[in-house]
Amino acid sequence: MTESVSDLIVIGGGPGGYVAAIRAAQLGLSVTLVERSHLGGICLNWGCIPTKALLRSAELYRLMGEANSFGLSAGSLGFDLDQIVARSRAVAGRLQAGVRHLLKKNKVTVIEGTARLIGPGQVAVEGQGSLTAPHIILATGARARLLLGFEPDGRFLWSYREALTPDILPRRLVVIGSGAIGIEFASFFAAFGSEVTVIEALDRILPVEDHEISALARTAFERQGLHILTGATVTGLTKHEHDVEITVESGGQTLRLPADRVIVAIGITGNVENIGLETTQVRVEKGHIATDSLCRTDQPGLYAIGDVAGPPWLAHKASHEGVLCVEAIAGLPGLHPIDPKRIPGCTYGHPQVASVGLTEAAAIAQGYTIRVGRFPFAANGKAIALGEVDGLVKTLFDSTSGELLGAHIIGPEATEMIQGYAIATTLEATEADLIATTFPHPTLSEAMHEAVLAAFGRALHI
Repeated sequence: MTESVSDLIVIGGGPGGYVAAIRAAQLGLSVTLVERSHLGGICLNWGCIPTKALLRSAELYRLMGEANSFGLSAGSLGFDLDQIVARSRAVAGRLQAGVRHLLKKNKVTVIEGTARLIGPGQVAVEGQGSLTAPHIILATGARARLLLGFEPDGRFLWSYREALTPDILPRRLVVIGSGAIGIEFASFFAAFGSEVTVIEALDRILPVEDHEISALARTAFERQGLHILTGATVTGLTKHEHDVEITVESGGQTLRLPADRVIVAIGITGNVENIGLETTQVRVEKGHIATDSLCRTDQPGLYAIGDVAGPPWLAHKASHEGVLCVEAIAGLPGLHPIDPKRIPGCTYGHPQVASVGLTEAAAIAQGYTIRVGRFPFAANGKAIALGEVDGLVKTLFDSTSGELLGAHIIGPEATEMIQGYAIATTLEATEADLIATTFPHPTLSEAMHEAVLAAFGRALHI
C-alpha cells in the first residue's frame, strides 16, 4: 500500500471501531480500518471476553463444590489452571476470527499497522504508506492506569495480561482497586483457593454502584473469604526473592501485607499519545478526547468513540457510539445522542452486580423525591430452585412522574436481567407501564417486577 482513498478511516479495531466500520459499510461508505495489534481490541482479546470465560470456570467449580446440596455426587474436585487459561484464550481467538470474517463480509479494508494523523483527512500507516478520507474516527481505546512504584514487572506485579494467563495460582494475592476489573479478578482467584486481599482507596468497594448494593457485595465477598480494606492507601512495596510486601495505611494503622502476586486495577487512561493529535485542533481533557453529543471533535471531519473519548469505559458504550457516529456522518435523520444514565454497567463476580440509571444518593442529590422498591431473591421461586437466594433487586422512581430513575441488581444473572430496565429507561417507561407488564413464571425476572411493585406498596410476595 502506498496511498489509498476511502470515505471513512477508522483507527482502532476494538468494539467501537469494528462496529463503526461495519455500520458504515452497511450505509454504503467505503471504509478502511487500521488496527495495530488484534482485531476486537482489548475487550475481546484481553478484557471482557476472556475474563468471562475464566469466571465461567470459577462458577462451575463453585457449583461442583455444592453438588451434595443438589443431591449429586461429583467425586473428587480438582482443576487444571493451564486448561482453564487455554479455554479462555480459545474463546477469545474464536471471536477474533469472527470479527475478521464480519469485516471481510462487509467489504471493509483492514490494514494491520500503526496509524498516525498527519494532516486534515490524512493518515500515515507506519511502513505502509498513507490513507486519505474526508472522515476519520479515532477508536484507539485505553490502557490501564499505572500506580507509581507498582508498574507491572511480569513476575510479582501483574497487568491484566498476566492475570489472564497466570503461570501459577497465587497462594496470596493482593488486588489494588475494587472496581469491576479488580472484583472480577478477585472473584476468580478466590474461587480456586487464593487468599485474596482487595485494597480500595475510597470508603466502599464498587464505588460507582449504589451504596446499598456496595455494602451487600462486600458482605457477600467477605463471606466467601475475601479480605477487603477500604479507605486504604498503598504507600510502599518491598520485593523479596520469592514474594513482595505491600505497605498500606488503613484506619490510622500501618499494615504490611505479604503477597505472591499483585494486580493493580485502578482505572484506565485513553490512548491519546503518538496518534498525531498535535496536528489537529482536538482537545484532550483528563487523558481523553473531548467530543460533542455526536462524537465530533473540535477538528472538522475527525471523530472519537469508545474509551479514548471518556467514561463510561464500557464496550457496549463504544459500539453504540460507533453506530451513532457513522449514522451522523451518513446524514441519517432522527438520531438520539447517548445518555450515559441509560448505559447499564455490569460486574461479573459472584454475586453479579448490574445497574442502570441513578443511584439513590445521586437521585436525592439531584432534587428528586423518590420511591424505592426492594425485592429479595430469597422470596423468588426460581432463585430458591437454583439455590441462589442471596441478593436483591432495587428500583428508584420519581414519586411525582413515575419515571424509572435507576435500577440495581445484586444476585444471580444480574448482568442478564438489567437489560429489561435498560429498555424501560430508553422507552421512558413509568411505573404504570412496568406494573402492567406480565413477567413469566417461574423466572428470576419476576423479582424485577416485584421490586417495581414494592416501590408503590404493592409487592405480592414479601
